[in-house]
Amino acid sequence: MTTTNDQATPARHRRRARPPGRGGGSGSRRGPQRRKRRSLRVALATTLAVVVLGTAGLGWIYLKLNGGIDTFDADGLSRDRPDAVSGGQNVLVIGSDARTDGNSAYGGGDKDDVGRSDTAFLLHVYADRRHALAVSIPRDTLVTIPPCRLPDGTWTEPRANTMFNAAFSVGQTPKGNPACTQNTVESLTGLRVDHTIVVDFKGFAELTDVVGGVKVCVPGDVYENDLNPNRATRGRLVLPQGEQTVAGQQALDYVRLRHGIGDGSDIGRIKRQQAFVSSLLKKIKEDGFTPARLLPLADAATQSMSVDPGLGTADKLLSFALSLKDVDLRHTRFVTVPWRYEGSRVAIVEPDASELWAALKADRTIDGEDAGGTASPSASPSPSVSASADPTDRVDSTGIDVVVRNGTTTTGLASRAGSLLMRHGFTVTGTGNADRQDHATTVVRYGDGLRAQAEKVARLFPGAEVAAQPGSGIDLVLGRTYAEPGAAASSAPAGVPSSVAEGARSAADDPCSDLTYGEGG
Repeated sequence: MTTTNDQATPARHRRRARPPGRGGGSGSRRGPQRRKRRSLRVALATTLAVVVLGTAGLGWIYLKLNGGIDTFDADGLSRDRPDAVSGGQNVLVIGSDARTDGNSAYGGGDKDDVGRSDTAFLLHVYADRRHALAVSIPRDTLVTIPPCRLPDGTWTEPRANTMFNAAFSVGQTPKGNPACTQNTVESLTGLRVDHTIVVDFKGFAELTDVVGGVKVCVPGDVYENDLNPNRATRGRLVLPQGEQTVAGQQALDYVRLRHGIGDGSDIGRIKRQQAFVSSLLKKIKEDGFTPARLLPLADAATQSMSVDPGLGTADKLLSFALSLKDVDLRHTRFVTVPWRYEGSRVAIVEPDASELWAALKADRTIDGEDAGGTASPSASPSPSVSASADPTDRVDSTGIDVVVRNGTTTTGLASRAGSLLMRHGFTVTGTGNADRQDHATTVVRYGDGLRAQAEKVARLFPGAEVAAQPGSGIDLVLGRTYAEPGAAASSAPAGVPSSVAEGARSAADDPCSDLTYGEGG
């Protein structure tokens, strides 16, 4: 039997076929639901596409970063390293003046020159991750360079009274010797360096380009012959006088400039470099510590940067950068290791330097605040610090000679400590007063290759620190922790020495404020 379509089509099909919005049946209710489902499917598809493309793009960036990160050989690190004693981190930042790998285009000179460390500072990030202190080490500082590994696998002998920047060129390899510089800093400070970062001329210039430039202050016009005093003519204007934003080659010229500003000293240049890094950190902080901001920055940095294996992947590098996002600019300070001139070189001033390292080891800020809030209570103490030494314990002291000096106003202290040492078999070769009598902490200073012996001395003096010194021998300088019974329990450093704190710069400071240009500026 033949029927018409209207007769054969069920009512529900006829209603579904009606255009949406016509009539008052149930189709008018299902239409909006259908549109919602369709919109949801489109949104999900779009989101999925974005996620897929975004993940692919992010993955490509990560692969690109991983491919650009250069790590140095950790086999060159010392076999006698300090232990970590706080929840803080110590990061050594080295600026290399090597001309290899295209860097001569930025710094001039011989393209085959492996160079030295042009600048270096040890950044201590406190355990609370809100405070940080950067300590600059002048390149001309006289130090003892400990044994360092050569390319053939052999190790050098210690070298006393050697300029600090010479450590980077031990072995004369094209990439320098970051491990040797790290060994030198650990030996000098008694602090374990958790990470080391080396940035060359190209990396520095590209980094400043990516952030869009850094604000600096220039006290007078700077010309080409200020950058190169051997130039016969003044040359072109490189940096005009006044406050300005610099990037790329101009930024590099500013931080390397030595003879065109102030007294032409490296100390004056360090002050400008500290102001520059402060301004750079402020710019990065303002832009935001997000992966989107950090990835281009990391990409630029990794092109001409070497790091220790602990930062050798994109994940590790970005994770480390993000861990610094809560560090307050006001609580980020820059200082220089206590120093004095020794001829044309720089000598470290003691006991100020030892007190500075002790403060960092204890996570004490420049203001004396305890910033070790997140330190693990179970962290093992360094063998260089005696937290609970019992003087009645026998110490193997065979063949260890010690000079004892009283660093307090308590009379007879050196004799008392000398007797204690001799009861334990040490040989006391002399007693007397220290250079001053206001030492808060007892310090055992040791010469080349004597760290292990110095630690044995420190075991007899609760709260004592150990610190390297140029030359040979072991000197015990007694502080209040030994003069006053029970003082060890409250002997944590009050902060860095006032001689250091007075010259500190905050990363939040204006780039033109409190900026000296050397002793003559």
